Amino acid sequence: MKSLQKYIDQKNQWASLFKGQRTEPLYEVATAAGRRRVAESIDCDLSPENLSCDGELPMSQVNARYRVLTAAAKDLVKLDPLMEQHMPEFC
Repeated sequence: MKSLQKYIDQKNQWASLFKGQRTEPLYEVATAAGRRRVAESIDCDLSPENLSCDGELPMSQVNARYRVLTAAAKDLVKLDPLMEQHMPEFC
């Protein structure tokens, strides 16, 4: 679950930069809706355009990002098997 928590913490830090100080985190796994939001965010981050920054990143960085995101996705599916419907490739 370490990868998933690290991903969530990072997403919440970025969200706080753009949304100001929030009383509740935007990304969390305590509720089904929160887990779905995290699953959709991971899926979005895994798109080829986002993963490679539109082809600007070197392949070593793309591979590193892919490993981090897939580890977080696998943790999320372990936490809630229903998330496999949003991320079938990680079940």
